Amino acid sequence: MPRLVYVLNGPNLNLLGTREPQVYGAQTLADVQRLCEAACARHGLGLVFQQSNHEGALIDWIHEAGREHAAGRLAGVVLNAGAYTHTSIALPDAIKGTGVPLLELHISNVFAREAFRHHSWISPAARAVVCGLGVAGYALAIDALAQW
Repeated sequence: MPRLVYVLNGPNLNLLGTREPQVYGAQTLADVQRLCEAACARHGLGLVFQQSNHEGALIDWIHEAGREHAAGRLAGVVLNAGAYTHTSIALPDAIKGTGVPLLELHISNVFAREAFRHHSWISPAARAVVCGLGVAGYALAIDALAQW
């Protein structure tokens, strides 16, 4: 069984392609999933690709990834927590509690946007951050995880 990459997407990412295309681009979440599948295939990795508008679902998937990590079957997690990046304490607690190797990802350059987006509660728990590279950042994040 190949090592797994979990790609977890938070609130409103189901609206990719229609939500603020000038900020997030025209590609849909299905396009992002295909991009992630191709990146994982290049590295012989399996993919678990999820999206939820509910914080608890993201936490449950991080816990699941933690069990895979403990079993030696996890390459890492790519987390685009969306707005929860700036509001959630529970997500970094889950990351720290499970010990999963995690890369925080943002499609847009959050530092070129509203001031409230400049602070991340996730970053201190993440091993790395990819920001502002559009959806191409997902493939680059998977490339990085494959090397960890």
